[in-house]
Amino acid sequence: MSEKPRPPILELVVVRTKEFLRETEAMFWVFGFPLLLALALGFAFRAKAPDKIPIGVVAGPHAQEHAAALAKSPVLLPRVYSVEEGRNALRLGRISLLVDDGPTFRFDPTRPDSRTARIEADDALEAAAGRRDVLHPHEEKVTQQGSRYIDFLMPGLVGMNLMSTGMWGMGFAIVNARMRKLLKRLVATPMRKSHYILSFFLGRMIWLTLEVVVLVLFGWLVFGVRVNGSIALLTLVCLVGGYGFSGLGLLLASRVKTIEAISGLMNLVMVPMWICSGVFFSYERFPDAVKPLIRALPLTALNDALRAVINDAAGFPQVMMPIIVLAAWGIVGFAIGIRIFKWQ
Repeated sequence: MSEKPRPPILELVVVRTKEFLRETEAMFWVFGFPLLLALALGFAFRAKAPDKIPIGVVAGPHAQEHAAALAKSPVLLPRVYSVEEGRNALRLGRISLLVDDGPTFRFDPTRPDSRTARIEADDALEAAAGRRDVLHPHEEKVTQQGSRYIDFLMPGLVGMNLMSTGMWGMGFAIVNARMRKLLKRLVATPMRKSHYILSFFLGRMIWLTLEVVVLVLFGWLVFGVRVNGSIALLTLVCLVGGYGFSGLGLLLASRVKTIEAISGLMNLVMVPMWICSGVFFSYERFPDAVKPLIRALPLTALNDALRAVINDAAGFPQVMMPIIVLAAWGIVGFAIGIRIFKWQ
């Protein structure tokens, strides 16, 4: 007696999984690249004493006196320059502050390190001149999870990876099949369009789960970034995020015919989100006028939800709005993408 055939959607998911396993480059970008990026940035911004700020002192009658006073600061690294060399070093960004006789402070006020150097230099020179401090405040140095850069970075990398997997896994695979005339052959079969498209999403969900597990475990074992919130809620956020970006990938690929075109469209959509959505730095640095638009982006919603669950142990009410934003992107993307989808 012959075996009962498996459902078509299951057969399609198995095919998508096997296709992905054969793509060694995709395996690297899904698993290897995020880990290397996390390792490099994690060690570059690990908890350590900040580097000293290089500053210049213009050669003159009081240069050595000023340099000796500035060297007592734990923040500054002074060096004596001629007038021309000092101004050239300041222009090229080799030093953050130039101290002339007088003293006169030359610096770029738009650079945070220059403003810090100016305050520290003034404090060091005033102290050397005999200033007495009236207040002697105590210091309490606090280092805890959530305050480190790596705690900010890891959820952003998870979000970026979910976006890349969802969009490229859906969009690139569909356009590649269209270029190879596979879609033209499949249109003659009784297979449903929705089953074919859904198979890409379900197939990627398998790898998406592994990606998140590997990244989260890596962050915990190497940098001590633990998940403070619910694992179930983190799983829900990741699944909805993957759904939202898969819908966006389908929408972009529904009519595109070439790899070059889909690559351009993908980069056009993803690069602004890499910059604006808080992967490597907070989007709070942008002007208030554009923040509502940034918060409406799917990657912003995903990163906010991931950081809330991982770092702040947030519950469902706190991440409900980002989940709604992600689900809306997915629903709109799949609804329009399936409707305008072309086999050829």
